This record gives sequence, structure tokens and C-alpha cells, in this order.
Amino acid sequence: MKKYILAINPGSTSTKVAIFEGEENKLQKNLSHSTEELDKFEKIADQFEYRKNIIVDWLTSEGYQLSQLKAVVGRGGLLKPMPSGTYKVTDALAEDLKIGVQGEHASNLGGLIARAIAETAEVESYIVDPVAVDEFEDVARISGMPEIKRKSLLHALNVKAIAHRVANEKNTTVDQLNMVIAHLGGGISVVPLKKGKMIDANNANEMGPFSPERTGGLPSGDLAKLCFSGKYASFKELKPYLRGKGGMVAYLGTNDVREALKMVEAGDEKAELVLEAMAYQISKEIGAMATVLKGKVDAVVLTGGVAYSDYITSRIADSVGFIAEVIVKPGEDEMIALNEGVMRVEAGEAVKIYENEVK
Repeated sequence: MKKYILAINPGSTSTKVAIFEGEENKLQKNLSHSTEELDKFEKIADQFEYRKNIIVDWLTSEGYQLSQLKAVVGRGGLLKPMPSGTYKVTDALAEDLKIGVQGEHASNLGGLIARAIAETAEVESYIVDPVAVDEFEDVARISGMPEIKRKSLLHALNVKAIAHRVANEKNTTVDQLNMVIAHLGGGISVVPLKKGKMIDANNANEMGPFSPERTGGLPSGDLAKLCFSGKYASFKELKPYLRGKGGMVAYLGTNDVREALKMVEAGDEKAELVLEAMAYQISKEIGAMATVLKGKVDAVVLTGGVAYSDYITSRIADSVGFIAEVIVKPGEDEMIALNEGVMRVEAGEAVKIYENEVK
């Protein structure tokens, strides 16, 4: 009997897999891949067969058969810019994942592996809200410098999943609500959703508030001077200090908010100021995105791993509570989000076809 959905989320050194029956997560595993194994492959796309076989072996070892699957869903990758939604893995979508039209990334393997396993099981394969989701309005793309275009780069999968959950709790659908959703993790995305569409966002790698490990937006003049100061020999040398070693970790030596809070509790005034500043900048960005919605905001939603911290969320709520109800939905579960995307299709939401949607 076909009753399970297999969800696949490839990362750089591991592949998360989960089996769902309806909303219930029956089994989940993080399949690790050694550096020695991955080093055998010249390109990420070359890892396809290796990762697929590991997943199939895992299923078998846990007592599941491919014949029991009713659908397979994978994390979407760096495709062409596209609206959000659940997409069938077609020939065109698979080809763009294979060649990496916007670059190489482990998430490109998600749809490819899903399709291969689904074909053997004789069921459909999907991706949900991939990294390439772009619903920006044209006005949001203008940067102020013609050579540079503002890009849609955000935590689309979790932002959209949380939007659907909030809408369900309000007994409505996402296309009936305006929300500002702040994904608070290692990187921070603050996103205005206008009737369900993510019409703007700070680039989580380069703009907006600083985060536990990213600088966010910096004074452009001072950054330009630093680039030409001779302190850094190349962009490659500077880049880690913008993304990975920037933000909170640059000030406090940790990218873990829990550790930073321990420092505050121990009386560290610098740690207190840095955490206050991060909450302050997040609040400012939420306020800015509320103006994108002309102040017509049904809810401000805080999600992601940092949203587990009452210290941070309470300060943000105190600053932005005048805009709308503040809802805290901590954590990020991409596997649940992938399953929910398939379930929405099963419930009647139209599945999208990549060829018809790309820009």
C-alpha cells in the first residue's frame, strides 16, 4: 500500500531524510558523508548516484519498501528565478538542477534524487520553495547603483511554511493575509508577504540586520575604504568576515546566542550591548518591511533558531508590537516543510510546472 512520503534534503556533508505518513514524521535520519568519500567527486552533481544509493539502502535497512511510497520530495536548488510553490520534477527542472544554472549547491541534488527514486517507485516527485524562489516586485530590485541589482535571497522554505501554518491557525489561507516574517538564524531574512507573495527581503548574506555570523548591511563608504586599505589581499580573504565570521561572532567570539546569553548573565556588558543591537536592528528591518505593506500588516512572525530566545524575541516584540500582533514560531524544520508542500498538493493546491513559471 502506497502511504508514505519520502523527504530528502541534501547538505554539503550530509543528507537529511525522513518518512512521513500524513503529518506524522515516522522516521528521520541525518546520513553523514565523509570528506574522503565526497573528495572522490569532481562536482557536486557527480555525487548523485552515491547519495541516492545511500538513501535507498537506509530505507531498506529500516524495513521500508519503495513500493510503499506515494510521493518523493526533495529540497530545491539553484534554479532560475521562480515563484514559490510545490513543483513537479520535470525534464526541464531536472536538467537545470543537473547543470546548476545559478551555481553548484548540494540542494541541487534534492530534486534529482527524488525523481530517480520516484521513478523506480512509479510515483510523482516534487521540490518545494527552492532557494531560487523570487517573487520580488520590480521596484524592490533597484539598488541605487545600476551595476548592482537587489536579489531575492532568503530562507524561502521556512518562511513560506511558517506563513501557511499561521494562516491555518487563523482559519484562512496565505493569500488572504499580509505578514512580516523574520527568520532568525545564522543568517537573518526579514520578509514582507503581500497576500502570500514574498515581495521584498533583505539579502540574508549581505543586507539588513547583523546576525550571529553575518555582518548584514555595512556603511558602504567605510567598506569600500577597507577593501582598498591593503588589510585584505583579495575578496576571497575578506568574504569570511562578512559571512561566517561577521556579526555577533566577530564581537563576542561565539555564533551561539545561548552562549552569548550566558555571558550577559555573568555580567558582560559588551555581550548585553551586542545582543541589544541585534534585536534593535531586526526591529528596524521589520519596521521597514511594514512600510512595504503600507502598514497593513496582519501579523509579525518571528521564526528560526534564534526565536527560541525570549531575551531576543521579547525585545523585538516590545519594539514592533505597535505594527501588528507578534507571533513567535521558533525553530526551522525543513523536512516538515517539504512534507507539507506535498500535502497541500494532495489537498487540492495546484502543482506548479517549472517551464511555465520561470522568468
